[in-house]
Amino acid sequence: MRRIALLAGLLGLAGSPLAAQEFPTKPVRMVVPFAPGGVTDIAARVLGQKLGEMWGQQVVVENRPGAGGTIGVDAVVRAQPDGYTLLMATNGEITINPAIYPKLNHDPQKDLLPVAMVTNTPLLWAANAAAPYNTVPELIAAAKAKPTDVAYSSPGPGTMNHLTAEWFAMLTDTKLLHVPYKGGAPAAAAIAAGEVPVSVLAVSSALPHVKSGKVKVLGMTTAQRTPLAPDWPSAKDYGLAEFDASIWVGLFAPKGTPAAIVEKVGTDVRTALSDRALKDRLATVGAETVGMEAAPFAKRIADDTERYAKITKSASIKVD
Repeated sequence: MRRIALLAGLLGLAGSPLAAQEFPTKPVRMVVPFAPGGVTDIAARVLGQKLGEMWGQQVVVENRPGAGGTIGVDAVVRAQPDGYTLLMATNGEITINPAIYPKLNHDPQKDLLPVAMVTNTPLLWAANAAAPYNTVPELIAAAKAKPTDVAYSSPGPGTMNHLTAEWFAMLTDTKLLHVPYKGGAPAAAAIAAGEVPVSVLAVSSALPHVKSGKVKVLGMTTAQRTPLAPDWPSAKDYGLAEFDASIWVGLFAPKGTPAAIVEKVGTDVRTALSDRALKDRLATVGAETVGMEAAPFAKRIADDTERYAKITKSASIKVD
């Protein structure tokens, strides 16, 4: 009986604030549901390195790509909920996939705990340099004049870029022609080459082509301007204040992870994100550091999930 009582006491201690203060006592695994090299992967590696320095323990980034990010998410959902396995994911896997995949092995809002929103990557309307419109209002006018005549590229069906364009079409009562590509880089290259006239692109995908002079920026898809390029008009500037679409990256833990550990990791993430060198490194890939706490982050997730469910239903977007 004494051994059972001792074991029970130790298990209780594992979820206590004292145990959280000592966390971590071994390496932490941070799963990224994409191949190396993208914004999510870079954010995980930059943040992981800083957290490793703060904790005195290695943060190992593990790439688990495939199936629209669901493979990596599944791996974290099934992991031991002790804080030693975390997920770095985007709004695509957390708020869009439940609406576009008919069958998932997980429910992001039930099986994962938000720890902190880490970064936000603004999206923008980009056009080929020779396109006949230079502003978003001119794009809207062209789309209204000839419905489905204006084609736009995206990184693929069901991506945040795709849903952003469809949301824009709903708000402006226009119809655009979707031309999917296999990734953000090919979608951006298609604009630069003039294969399609416009696209919704992440800042990081657009910048190289903007600098080359082959692509021009019509405006942001966010309600506020981005500090990365303050002269680019926001959605509010061109009259769509309710239009606010971007790609966020957040940190999650499996359901059942002790609250004290989730809180400690979130606090340490916010401390790490205040580092100037870290901010500057992420800015080079078009990402703004955020550090949103768990509670407001959870509300953002719920709001986004509801919004994208409506958009995917209206636009009949599904992925087999």
